[in-house]
Amino acid sequence: MDRIALAEFLRRRREELQPQDVGLPAGLRRRAPGLRREEVASLAAMSTDYYTRLEQQRGPQPSVQMLASLARALRLSNQERDYLFQTAGHNPPTSVGAADHVAPALLRVLDRLEDTPALILSVLGEPLVQNRLAVALFGDRTAYTGLERYDVYRWFTRPADRRIYPEDDHGRQGRALVSSLRAAYGQMGPKSRAGELIRALRKESAEFGELWDRHEVAKRFADHKTLVHPEVGPLELDCQVLFTEDQSQALLVLTAAPRSEAEEKLKLLAVLGPADNRS
Repeated sequence: MDRIALAEFLRRRREELQPQDVGLPAGLRRRAPGLRREEVASLAAMSTDYYTRLEQQRGPQPSVQMLASLARALRLSNQERDYLFQTAGHNPPTSVGAADHVAPALLRVLDRLEDTPALILSVLGEPLVQNRLAVALFGDRTAYTGLERYDVYRWFTRPADRRIYPEDDHGRQGRALVSSLRAAYGQMGPKSRAGELIRALRKESAEFGELWDRHEVAKRFADHKTLVHPEVGPLELDCQVLFTEDQSQALLVLTAAPRSEAEEKLKLLAVLGPADNRS
């Protein structure tokens, strides 16, 4: 671990970013250029003290997960992310397994979407980042760990997760998740995270096994669907997607028709915020 290089790199990247670059209000005039340390720490879901110690060359070696969070917070390119990992004493993620690093271009778009739910997904349908309204609608899907980070795994192992969809749409949604997983498996191979998901689900869910044996392959994001929120009820939303060039990540945006009941419910959700914040 090169503490000096790591500290200097973090400081310079922080000073090059402006609040509007990461979806934060500009606020009052700032004494120093760039983001404040506490702002980077908040974006990376770590304590300000921990981040400050890294910049002061006295922090512990960051974990791989912590580095991935910092790379997202600082909007690093793939090359910058790899350099961050190397200076911290870790091997950079492989190109296939680097889905934790969110494409900066997608993050810039997400930062500007404040009045509609939006989230960034990996090729395996793993939620990587959600905006505030997406958390209010779906809950914080980025908080899961292990295989539960993947929507397809929770769909077949945690029946309560299906409540977001009307019961008569469960069959269609299950088939869509499995066909998307098969498409990712074809891209990533049997020794990948996709292969691990399939092996685990075959053991745990007979329903998954039956759908997997259909050999349906598709990537389906754009759609018109009904989602059911426990407080505001059903919302009819249109789903549109923006892929990265390599198709490894997607920005999913859900919109309501103008002047519709669903639009009013989204406005209400924006006021209510995430359920966790009201408990």
